[in-house]
Amino acid sequence: MKVFGTDGVRGRANISPMVPEIALALGRAAGKLLASKTDKARVVIGKDTRLSCYMFENALIAGLCSMGVDTLMVGPLPTPGVAFITRAYRADAGIIISASHNPYYDNGIKFFDSEGFKLPDAWEAEMEEMITKNDFQDSLPAADQIGKNTRVSDADGRYIEFVKATFPRGLNLKNLTIVLDCANGGGYKVAPLVFRELDAKVHTYGVQPNGLNINLDCGSMHPETVQKGVIEHRADVGVALDGDADRVVMVDENAQIVDGDTMLAICARDMQRRGLLKNNRVVGTVMSNFGFIKSMEGLGIEVIRSQVGDRYVIQDMLENEANLGGEQSGHVIFLDHNTTGDGLVCALQVLRIMIESDSKLSDLASFVQRYPQTLVNVKVGSKPPLNNLKEVQNAIVQVEKTLGDSGRVLVRYSGTENICRVMVEGSKQKQVIQLANTIASAIKQEIGQ
Repeated sequence: MKVFGTDGVRGRANISPMVPEIALALGRAAGKLLASKTDKARVVIGKDTRLSCYMFENALIAGLCSMGVDTLMVGPLPTPGVAFITRAYRADAGIIISASHNPYYDNGIKFFDSEGFKLPDAWEAEMEEMITKNDFQDSLPAADQIGKNTRVSDADGRYIEFVKATFPRGLNLKNLTIVLDCANGGGYKVAPLVFRELDAKVHTYGVQPNGLNINLDCGSMHPETVQKGVIEHRADVGVALDGDADRVVMVDENAQIVDGDTMLAICARDMQRRGLLKNNRVVGTVMSNFGFIKSMEGLGIEVIRSQVGDRYVIQDMLENEANLGGEQSGHVIFLDHNTTGDGLVCALQVLRIMIESDSKLSDLASFVQRYPQTLVNVKVGSKPPLNNLKEVQNAIVQVEKTLGDSGRVLVRYSGTENICRVMVEGSKQKQVIQLANTIASAIKQEIGQ
């Protein structure tokens, strides 16, 4: 039975695989796997603010405890917070229940190992095999060895202190006005406290989750909320997190968006200047804007292009001994600080650079001369190999011929949604949009939903 996708288990809540029965089986499979490697394992479980998180949280806890594993329940917390708490408590694994930037009706389950990294593919394959065979009966512990669940009361405070520790003790944010949008998600409690405890003046949005409004017209997927807030409050900077706060999009004082590519470039240049950029190398993705690539080349920084997805970025960072990497979407990973993308850590690094260089965010962002790029998402009913779609391939060939050496095309399926993404990059904005829509139309015609 295929349960895991490209980033854990994800889907529509109450529709397979995101049903309580599979969550229970996942808990049992993880418990059996951990029991074979250690005595009396402990697992941290966190979540975002979706209504469906309650049922998955309870199902996972039941499955793990039934296999003799103790669970530590931290409640709503950013994904990077769960990775940190897993390490801080020296737990054997961590689980985050979240569908990141997706709407409330989706959900997901992601596992971390004891170091806070995503589980290796081999572990996921082993768990899938156990679930398929319902292979648990011979491993159930005696009644006195069943696991117990404990609520962790200080997880928020610990994570807040961890994030603040990535910001120099001699600096503060007291001269900055920040507009912060927490997407009604996992960062709604901790994020405002981080900035306020560093003395910033903070105007908050997206901090009243009701289980159904996560990512709804707010957060990094809808930065227009922060853009308007920056203008209204005459703020110095805007910070927009996604539903699990592992990605961030920033907005400068002119209400212009500063995306993951630009933040990555700003931080890479700063780390190189301070002698902290490991092997003078950074990891981007195949979606990274060509302007980012050129800005790095101008500094003599090597860019490694990973597949899209933070787990692939991190994998390439580890394989290539890099300590900085990220995606255009706002996942920026500082391996010197955390094992996953961390929106708060990234925002603080950019704010630190602003303060230390006495620069506005617009000044820092001007370092990257972005190429016009457009992304069109097409809902699809199925995901056949793109090479088998004749009309789509013909459209791609024609677009590539039109662009020549002055642009590029990337067409790929989303790993977490029934969407085909069309990215076209070139020298002329109007042409780029037109060419992307040409390919999108061909996709709709052949496999559109």
